Amino acid sequence: MLVAAQSVAPAAKPNIVYILADDLGYGDVSALNPGNKIKTPQIDKLIAESMTFTEAHASSAVCTPSRYSILTGRYNWRSTMKEGVLGGFSKPLIESGRMTVADLLKDHGYDTACIGKWHLGMGWTRLPAAKNDADDEASSESGAGQRIDFTKNIRRGPTTVGFDYFFGISASLDMPPYAFIEDDHVTALPTILRGRLIGVDGKQTGVGPQVPGFEAVDVLPTLTAKAVDYIERHSGSNAGGKRFFLYLALPTPHTPLAPSKEWLGKSGLNAYADYVMETDDCIGKVLAALKKNNVAGNTLVVLASDNGCSPAANFPFLLAHGHDPSAGRRGYKADIYDGGHRIPLLVRWPGRVAAGARCDGFVCLGDFMATCADLLKAKLPDNAGEDSVSFLPVLLNEAKITARQVLVESSINGSFGLREGQWKLALCPDSGGWSFPRPGKDNTDGSPRFQLFDVSSDPAEKTNVMSQHLEIVQRLGRLMRDYIINGRSTPGALQKNTPVKSWQQTKWIEEFAPASHAE
Repeated sequence: MLVAAQSVAPAAKPNIVYILADDLGYGDVSALNPGNKIKTPQIDKLIAESMTFTEAHASSAVCTPSRYSILTGRYNWRSTMKEGVLGGFSKPLIESGRMTVADLLKDHGYDTACIGKWHLGMGWTRLPAAKNDADDEASSESGAGQRIDFTKNIRRGPTTVGFDYFFGISASLDMPPYAFIEDDHVTALPTILRGRLIGVDGKQTGVGPQVPGFEAVDVLPTLTAKAVDYIERHSGSNAGGKRFFLYLALPTPHTPLAPSKEWLGKSGLNAYADYVMETDDCIGKVLAALKKNNVAGNTLVVLASDNGCSPAANFPFLLAHGHDPSAGRRGYKADIYDGGHRIPLLVRWPGRVAAGARCDGFVCLGDFMATCADLLKAKLPDNAGEDSVSFLPVLLNEAKITARQVLVESSINGSFGLREGQWKLALCPDSGGWSFPRPGKDNTDGSPRFQLFDVSSDPAEKTNVMSQHLEIVQRLGRLMRDYIINGRSTPGALQKNTPVKSWQQTKWIEEFAPASHAE
């Protein structure tokens, strides 16, 4: 359903600013959640000027997979990443030769920049003694970070997958190395080999290499300043006639919870709420930079979150104080339930997208790729954007509902969820994540193999109606099977997923009738 729409002018090639918050819940935005106790005036103002998607979902309930989907238009489980997230020293996830949205825009004359949290792996150079080291994840306590030669350039980072410029951090702010990276090198050597960051709540991050003076509290302001500077340098006469694409991947309000002194205590709730408010303020500074440099009128702004709110926000405390980061949906980050992947998604394009409009149709973060191609009137090759569906017609009021009919979601352990209309099928007996019932930790013996919810009457996913609708389970299960073996969920030539030795999350396939294509 589309509401408050109006006629808009034909599309023209705009600048694009994509702002991605980290672990910001749908309910954390005050204009989206009646009774919200955290104030987000800058995002609220953006909502008044934008189209709001009320059923936007990340393709996964955790960080790395969502980022892969945004930049490639392909579900992460088609890659080597079937579950979990990467670390700060992990190998690159985006395959060599795979088209990204940055490649697409760059090929059409855009200057492209990524500022913020990458979290898609980088090609670090190992010291000679560690060349045969199989520890690619370099977990915080393993000491693998001490086996990296930080004087060498990084291979296969953001500037090798379509971005002209990168400034940011390799992964989440609670993962080493604790250092800024510019293009393909660290800006200073991390000489403290067993450093760690500490949040205002006293919780510490993993041990690893750290640049002296690198503190969590400084990261968000630094990235914001870099984004403002980029906009200034690529606006007006400085642009040389080129449009720009800025992918601003904020590392907040993800842990470590490190609001600056100015924002500490402002919410009257806790450090997480303070951090949300500071994140909101930084988003406002970026939007103000567009206005100051006279490019706001021809800039398409997207604001989203990579997944639902993390339990690190302290749900029991916030709920006791009348604030629900999941806005009435079940679960939170990492889960297959809606609280894990339902996210705020706003799109502003003055004179093109109706201010104050709302769309209740399905949108996935991975749809950005096809939307950009549609905007540029470009045809994606069959081996790009295999799971991406353009929502440009809805933005331009050429359609009343999004073209996406089915949402595929995944949890941190790789469990699948499939949403079609009123129905949601979870191909697991548990949360697939961190809320009750936790896989392998909370007893689900005797529980149904799968979970089917009628979200139209049960948006909180409280009642499993699988036994009453076995035909729905079979139909959706066969559809998910087709999506997996066809290598795509959109029309086009069949593609191949990257195989792994054992893909435990697909053991359910044998329980459904044969798909329309043979494996």
